[in-house]
Amino acid sequence: MPRQDRKGDGLVTLNLTASPENGYDEAEEGKLDFDRDAASEEVDVVKPQTWGNKAEYILATIGFAVGFGNLWRFPYLCQKNGGGAFLIPYFISLILLGIPLFFLELAIGQGLRQGPIGVWKAIHPYLGGVGLASVVVCVLISMYYNMIIAWCFYYLFVSFQDPLPYSTCPSGVNCTVNEECKLAGRTQYFWYTKALGTTTSIEDMGDFQWHLCLALVLAWIVLFLFVSRGVQSAGKALYVTATLPYIVLAIFFGRAVTLKGSLDGIIHMFKPQFSRLTSPLVWLEAATQVFFSVGVGFGTLIAMASYNPVHNNCRRDAILISLTDSLTSVFAAVVVFSVLGFKAHGSYDECLSLYGGANNTHLPLGITIEEKCHNLTYWLSESFQGPGLTFIAFTEAILKLPLSPLWSVLFFSMLLSLGLGSMFGILEGVLNSLHDQRLIPLRKEVLTGLTCLVCLAVGLLFCQTSGEYWLQMFDSFTGTLPLLFICFFELVGVSWVYGANRFYDDIEYMLHIRPGLYWKITWRFVSPSIVLVIFVWSVLNLGLKPITYSVWNSKEGDVKNVEFPSWCFFVIVFLICASCLCIPAVFFLRLYQRVTSTRRRGTEIVRDLLESSAKKPPEKNTE
Repeated sequence: MPRQDRKGDGLVTLNLTASPENGYDEAEEGKLDFDRDAASEEVDVVKPQTWGNKAEYILATIGFAVGFGNLWRFPYLCQKNGGGAFLIPYFISLILLGIPLFFLELAIGQGLRQGPIGVWKAIHPYLGGVGLASVVVCVLISMYYNMIIAWCFYYLFVSFQDPLPYSTCPSGVNCTVNEECKLAGRTQYFWYTKALGTTTSIEDMGDFQWHLCLALVLAWIVLFLFVSRGVQSAGKALYVTATLPYIVLAIFFGRAVTLKGSLDGIIHMFKPQFSRLTSPLVWLEAATQVFFSVGVGFGTLIAMASYNPVHNNCRRDAILISLTDSLTSVFAAVVVFSVLGFKAHGSYDECLSLYGGANNTHLPLGITIEEKCHNLTYWLSESFQGPGLTFIAFTEAILKLPLSPLWSVLFFSMLLSLGLGSMFGILEGVLNSLHDQRLIPLRKEVLTGLTCLVCLAVGLLFCQTSGEYWLQMFDSFTGTLPLLFICFFELVGVSWVYGANRFYDDIEYMLHIRPGLYWKITWRFVSPSIVLVIFVWSVLNLGLKPITYSVWNSKEGDVKNVEFPSWCFFVIVFLICASCLCIPAVFFLRLYQRVTSTRRRGTEIVRDLLESSAKKPPEKNTE
C-alpha cells in the first residue's frame, strides 16, 4: 500500500504490501512490509501535520518522559536501595530495557506515520489490540494525572500569600496550638486537612472540595488550549513547559548548595551501600523505575514519532532522550536531597534548642535528649515519596528559606510544567489514534474538548474528601501491570511475529544503517525476558501481599496503611483488565472473522461449482 510521508516540501512514498511468502492471505489486511517496488491500494490515513522543527519534537518527547516520577520517585528509590550503588542496576536496566524499547517505539511510529492503533493493525491485524490497550491506559491515567496538576495549581495560588498558609499551625481553644497540627506538623496538617479535607477511609466518600473542583476545571481548560490545535501549536508551548523545570532546578540547586546541611543530604543519598546489590528486589525496582520513567507502552512515543520524516535518525533520538531523562532524575535527586539535608539540619537544631539546655526542662520524664532528638542521620533518613515529598517535606524545607513565597511559586511552577508536559504526551496518545483512525468522526478540536470533558467528569471523583485514596488506587493499578503487558507484546510482536530481519530491513531503509548486534539481542531476548520477570514479580507481589493504601489518622497526626475494602478489589480488577483484555479480545475477534470468512468463501466456492454443474448441458452419446 503506497503511503505518503511529508519530508520538507516533498513527499516520500513508502509501500506497504501483503505477500503470500510472508504468510499473508487476503483476509489478513494491513501487515507491514516496506516493499519499495510494490503497488497496491492507498492507505486511508494520511498525516496532515508535522512538527514545526526537530527541536519541538525533542522537547515534546523529553517533556513527556520527564515527569513527577523523576522528582518524587527516583530520589526515594535511590535512598532506599543502596544510595549511589543503586545507580549501577539503574543504568544497566536503562541499557538493556529502556533504550531498546524507546528506539523500537520511535521506529515503528516513524516508519508507518500512524498512531498506536494504526501501527499495530499494520504490523499484524491480530495485534491491533496492543494499540487499543495503549489508548485505554492513557485515558485512565489522564483521568487522575490531571488531578495532581490541579493540586499544583492550588498550591501555586496559595503561594502568593505572605506568610504562606501552611507556615504555622492554627490556634485551638484559648489560643493554644491545635493539637492535631502539633502532632502532624504544619505542612502535613495543611495538606491533609486544608488542601484535601481528607476523610479517614475510602468508604467515607465525603463532600466535594470546591477549591479542588475549580482547580481541576482550570487544569483541563489549560490542557485543552495546549493540545486542541495539534502538535504545530503545542510545539510552541513546549519551549516553556520542557525547559522551565531545568531552569527552576538549576536555581534551586544554586541556592541549596549554599545552605547548611546540603552537602550532608547529598552524601547521605549517594553514599554507596554495595551490599544492597545482592538483593533481587533492588534490581527489580531499578528496572521498574527505568521502564516507567522513559514512558514506553503508552503509545505516546509512537504517536509523536509519527509526525517525523521517515528518514529522521530515531536511533540517535532514542539514546539522547533516554539518557536525558535518566540524568534528569539524578540531577533532581541531588537538588531534592540538598534541600532535604538543609531541612534535616534545621529540624535537628530546632529539637536541640527546644529540649536542650542545662536542665532539659521541656523533656518528658524518663526521656533523654538523645532519645528525643536522636542524631542528624535519623533526620536525614526520613523517607518521602510521591505527594508526601513535594507537598509535605519540600514545603517544610521551603518555609526555612528566606523569601519562602518566592521559592514556593518557583517550585510549584516547575511541577506544573512537568505535569503539563507529561499530560500533553498522554493525551496525544489518545487523540492521535481516535482522530487519525476515524474511530470518532469529529474535528480534532471537538474531539479534544469531548475527551477533556469526559475525563473531567470522572476526575471529580478525586475532588471528594476521599479523593486522594481513589487517586492512590488509580495510580497503583491503571499503569503498572497493563504497561508491562503491552510492552511484552510489543517486543514479541515486532521481533517474532512481524519478524526481526524484516524489521531490521525497515530500519536500514529509514536510517541507511542496519541495527547492530546489541539491538538484535535486546529486542529478541533480553528486553522481553526482563519485562516478563517484572510482570511475574508484580503479579506475585499483588497476590501474596495485602493490597493497602495510606489513610490519614487525625488522632495521631500521621498516616497509616490499611487494606482496601473487599468491594475495591472489583474496581482494581477493572482498572487492570480494562486495557489488558483489549489484546486477547482483538485477537479472538480477528480469528473469528478469519474463520467465518474462510467458511463463507468455501461455501461460495461449493455453491458456484454446483450452479455451474447444473447449468452445464448433458453430453451427447455418440455411440
